[in-house]
Amino acid sequence: MHSISQPDPVRLEIFKNLYQFIAEQMGIVLQNTAASVNIKERLDFSCAIFDASGLLVANAPHIPVHLGSMSETVRSLINDKGDTIKPGNVYLSNNPYNGGTHLPDVTAITPVFWTNDKSSIINYPLSIIHSPLFFVASRGHQADIGGITPGSMPPHSTTVEEEGIIFDNFLLVEQGDFQEIPLRQVLGNHPYPARNPDQNIADFKAQIAANERGAQELQKMVSQYGLDTVQAYMKFVQDNAEESVRRAIDVLRDGEYSYVMDNGARIQVKVTIDKQNRTATVDFTGTSEQLQSNFNAPQAVTQAAVLYVFRTLVDDCIPLNAGCLKPLNIIIPSGCMLSPTYPAAVVAGNVETSQTIVDALYGALGVMAASQGTMNNFTFGNNRYQYYETICGGSGAGTNFNGTDAVHTHMTNSRLTDPEVLETRYPVQVESFSLRPDSGGKGQYTGGDGVIRRIRFLEPMTANILSSHRLIPPFGLNGGEAGLVGCNRIQRGDGTQENLDSTATVQMQPGDVFVIETPGGGGFGGRW
Repeated sequence: MHSISQPDPVRLEIFKNLYQFIAEQMGIVLQNTAASVNIKERLDFSCAIFDASGLLVANAPHIPVHLGSMSETVRSLINDKGDTIKPGNVYLSNNPYNGGTHLPDVTAITPVFWTNDKSSIINYPLSIIHSPLFFVASRGHQADIGGITPGSMPPHSTTVEEEGIIFDNFLLVEQGDFQEIPLRQVLGNHPYPARNPDQNIADFKAQIAANERGAQELQKMVSQYGLDTVQAYMKFVQDNAEESVRRAIDVLRDGEYSYVMDNGARIQVKVTIDKQNRTATVDFTGTSEQLQSNFNAPQAVTQAAVLYVFRTLVDDCIPLNAGCLKPLNIIIPSGCMLSPTYPAAVVAGNVETSQTIVDALYGALGVMAASQGTMNNFTFGNNRYQYYETICGGSGAGTNFNGTDAVHTHMTNSRLTDPEVLETRYPVQVESFSLRPDSGGKGQYTGGDGVIRRIRFLEPMTANILSSHRLIPPFGLNGGEAGLVGCNRIQRGDGTQENLDSTATVQMQPGDVFVIETPGGGGFGGRW
């Protein structure tokens, strides 16, 4: 056993890519083995590897809101289960007050132990054999995890219980034995039980398989390079990311921004740069108190948003990991909507408030106008079908670039389901899906345009929209114009039209069309 004090630059590059490659391999396995449209087609999942203390080492470029928060979930498992964590165990967690984001995002965590020849670690302490060397985790958005509306994204929930079932470090696999009976009991024993437990179980098994691939690849690395080297370079990769973020901080200046949401809640952020220590303080003092609605964002979500913004400011090709957080001091006042306490509802905090945090940070730093600022969360279903999608819109313009039309922005990075798959699996038709011309804000650089999506229903269904920027437009910056607000409406089969709020639950009948127009991004720079 020997320590490596300095990274070799060539090896650093190799290991950086190896760790990321393992996470990507996990994602391929998850996509190929999942059952739900949500994971298989929309790719609403994330995979990552963690060191022995649960700190993020590398991820595949999946969903930013997952990746910046998964470390909190892994570390909560370590704190909660400690010495009881055994080889062959897999744990399930989605607790928003314990590192989770919202209940549909369920994380499977697998500890990785030494499985190679015991004689090859004769000089190591016994704890090496009996403690996890690494952790691998995959987070997948379940199409339904219970709750008061199909799809588990209820627009008007006021407690977390109404949003579905909480798993808090649930033992999914015990030393190789899949715990199906206890799992089905949890999925069914709830005031608002899961509507399709068979699909949940199939997706959980896909997550187990993805984690197993990650564990195998890490063990191969240890066999090839030795444990000292693999663990040392995990730290070096984190250190490299830390230095990259410090270089990005070097060119930033202080700023603050206050951003009001459609529901009247306010995200207040102040960024203070310490040039001498090359650190940034991100202070959310002044943000609204915990809300009665579901727009409260768990602390892990806020951390993920901050991590994402500072990672995007880095020019270097680095994996997003725990090192990126080291130069950042994040202040979240207790009792505010970014630090909710049980049983606060949180389902929109993950998908909507996270977007507002990102845009407020870019506004404070003066680098980019607001993007559409919403995921346009659309769910529909009944006891037989449950479906969820996020819908693209315009991205904001920046200091030297135009916004992009029709993209998933910032904290979401999923795809839309192909119309052929959607129409084959569900009794709906995609009547049209088009750009929304001139919805991006004008400026020296123009914001991207949103889209218009029209879904016709062929069976009675409950449909839900959970969205933002239907009242408050995405801001322009430095004299650029704001983007257009979005709108939600229903065109009934009898020709009547109903305009909907930012959040709504409605009953759809055969022939009814749900129309969603998504916001454009803000423009940047005046005198165009």
